[in-house]
Amino acid sequence: MNEVTYLKEKRYEKEMKYERKVLRELSFDLLQERLRRYFHPMFQWNMLGDEHVEEYCLDIAIESFLLGARLSKRGKGYEDVQKHSKQEESLLIDTLYGAVSMSVTDLYQDGLYYLCQGYVQDWWKEGYRTAEKRRRLRLH
Repeated sequence: MNEVTYLKEKRYEKEMKYERKVLRELSFDLLQERLRRYFHPMFQWNMLGDEHVEEYCLDIAIESFLLGARLSKRGKGYEDVQKHSKQEESLLIDTLYGAVSMSVTDLYQDGLYYLCQGYVQDWWKEGYRTAEKRRRLRLH
C-alpha cells in the first residue's frame, strides 16, 4: 500500500529544516549584545531586570530574525519584501512593547515604542541579510 503524504506536513518539515539552518548562523552572544545595546538604560537602573522580560525580548528577536529570513526567499528586493511583512512585523513590535512597557516606569515610556520598533526591524534586517547571503552562496 502506498503511503499518503500531506503537502502541509512536508511544507512544515521543510520550513523547520530551513529555520534550523539559518539559526546556526545566529550566536547567543550577538543576541545578548544587541539586547543590552537597545535596552541598556532600563537594565542599568534595574527597571527591566526581570529575567522573564529579557527572555521575551530574545524570543521576539529570534522570531523577527526568522521572519526576515523566511521572507527573503521571495527575492523581489528589500523594499518589496518588507512591505509584505509589515503586518507581522507590527504584531511583533506591539507584542514586545506590551511586554516591556509593563516593567518600565513612566520615565522611559515616551520612546519605548520606537525603541521596540528599531529592535524588531534591526533583527528583521539581520535575518534578511543572513538568508540573502546563504542564497548567494548556495547554502539553502
